[in-house]
Amino acid sequence: MDQRRSPSASERKRDPERTRALLLEAAAAEFGAKGYAATRTTDIAARAGVNKQLISYYFGGKEGIYKELATSWHGSAAELAGRSQALDEVVAGFVMTTLTDHGRMWAWANLAGDSPPTDEEFFRGQVEGMRARQAAGELPADVDPAFLLLALMAAASAPLTLRQSAGQITGEDPATPEFAAKYAQQLAALVRHLSGRT
Repeated sequence: MDQRRSPSASERKRDPERTRALLLEAAAAEFGAKGYAATRTTDIAARAGVNKQLISYYFGGKEGIYKELATSWHGSAAELAGRSQALDEVVAGFVMTTLTDHGRMWAWANLAGDSPPTDEEFFRGQVEGMRARQAAGELPADVDPAFLLLALMAAASAPLTLRQSAGQITGEDPATPEFAAKYAQQLAALVRHLSGRT
């Protein structure tokens, strides 16, 4: 396909949901591998096997597709962090996201600081959720819920953000599902101790 022309009406109508899904999957992989600044819409389109103009058509461009991915991840994360689930299970679930493109996207956003802002409202909701857990007695009263959330996020992302150190400390490969599962269990146990559920 000619990368410079706009997609025809027949191309847009072929299977828009499938095309959107292909573009989102490709964008997550590209952003996860390269970060926001280094990712090009041409690379996303090539990975998806579609005309790059479809990124503008469906998402309004690179920033739009990035924000759509972030919104999708926030929905999944908010569901995982629902108050009906114990905090140790939530934290263990977040450890497992370090194996995904979304986990790598999040790490890039924090390390490079060059992606569009998408998380502030989501994080405010998460802090409120931690405050509710504290009010319900699940967390000690002398712990600031915002700082605890930050510490737990840092701990949950350690297999990704501290990959080399994690391998050297444990003698295991932090990029494997087995490591993530073992680490998730250990971090969950630590959170149970914090919440008095030993």
